[in-house]
Amino acid sequence: MGLVKLVALNQLRSLRQFFRPSLTIILWLGAAWASGAEALLPFRIEIVEERTGWPVPLVELRTTHQVRFVTDNAGRIACDLPELMGRETWFAVHGHGYEVKADGFGMRGVRLKPEPGKTARLEVQRTSIAQRVGRLTGAGLFAESQKLGLERDGPESGLVGQDSVQNVVHRGKLFWFWGDTTMAKYPLGIYDGTGATTDVTPASPFVAPLHFPLAYFTNAAGAPRGIAPMPGTGPTWVTGVASVPDHSGKPRLVCAYMKIKGHLEAYEWRLAVWDEEKDLFVPLKTIWMKSDASPKAPPVPEGHPVRWQDSAGKAWLLFGNPLPRLRCPATFEGWQDEKNWEVLTPQASLPGAAGETVKPHTGSIAWHPWLNRWVTVFMQAYGKPSVFGELWYAEADAPTGPWGTAVKVLSHDNYTFYNPRLHLEFTPAGSPLLYFEGTYTAEFANKPNPTPRYDYNQILYRLDLSDARLKPAQGR
Repeated sequence: MGLVKLVALNQLRSLRQFFRPSLTIILWLGAAWASGAEALLPFRIEIVEERTGWPVPLVELRTTHQVRFVTDNAGRIACDLPELMGRETWFAVHGHGYEVKADGFGMRGVRLKPEPGKTARLEVQRTSIAQRVGRLTGAGLFAESQKLGLERDGPESGLVGQDSVQNVVHRGKLFWFWGDTTMAKYPLGIYDGTGATTDVTPASPFVAPLHFPLAYFTNAAGAPRGIAPMPGTGPTWVTGVASVPDHSGKPRLVCAYMKIKGHLEAYEWRLAVWDEEKDLFVPLKTIWMKSDASPKAPPVPEGHPVRWQDSAGKAWLLFGNPLPRLRCPATFEGWQDEKNWEVLTPQASLPGAAGETVKPHTGSIAWHPWLNRWVTVFMQAYGKPSVFGELWYAEADAPTGPWGTAVKVLSHDNYTFYNPRLHLEFTPAGSPLLYFEGTYTAEFANKPNPTPRYDYNQILYRLDLSDARLKPAQGR
């Protein structure tokens, strides 16, 4: 027998000797797991809104040894801590607009006794006027439910964070564009925007638990990709997205974009148009390049545009974030020519319902047919308790104002919720509901612990405009 064959035979014998006990161990472990399967089942916690039974996403439970659980879009938690099973356990409750009553020591929480496979139902009181519907973007929308064997058909995009949405209805579809996007595979993600489409009015109702499938623009491998691969270093931020007809009547999807260096410094502004064949934005013209001679950008069509017709019947696009700062004719030719741009002066502040002065920072406006008035939801600049996490609602008879008394509708405890975007396309005909989303992020707050899965993602809320608490905004 050759030396090579002898070595091979000895290796084979060694492998057989190794695998025989290993197989025995595997079979023993399998039997042990089967006999104790019940002990491995999670304890199911369902958190719902008091009186309505509405499942509440983004409610955090924390144990006395600092283990955190956060409800998913179905308001569920899968508690799988073996050290707590069968023991009375205190869970502190924190929910950004949802709470339980404080005890004699001022602590807000509940005592539960986790049991494998059992279920506890916890009711929380909504203290905010805005009602949380659910998370629109990111990973693990139903992760806790899936641990419990539920909601197993939820698709995963591979994206874990998406910043600041832009929306527009174009050629019968609702387009969605986001800014910087984080991914599961590496800390550096997509920095030239991501995008998706949905039906203009999705078939599923906007109630909890929220299911909202997004058809992403993908690469050859089927993974979400950038939608604005523009020349120049640094991220590309798309803004002012609109659909406007050209001289032939063909709708053109357009935007402005800035190139960024450092953390927030814009060094270039350009206009871009959507390439219908490649499904991405391509540059059209340069508006501004930062230089010693031109250190500050001129007014550009940025923010969230709305269409408005003046008393003479002329159609305009109003660009604002939140209140209009620029307008141009609502045509492709009018939009791309700076000579047609008219700078507007937005209202600097609004009176608050409690007599305070409220300065808008970011947000959007829309015409609400149930009210027959213009409405806005905006983030307050330097609010309390969160400097960029306080959301307000106001109304006006005209998009350029004057805007009346503002009412706070959503508050955050040391967390940011910026760039809110109204969704009138989600409001059923004849309904007083108003939907809006925004970016939930630890950025710009005072070093909070980022919320797992939710951080740096879009969360959808809704207002009932018939709510008596909004009467100050309606002059009633």
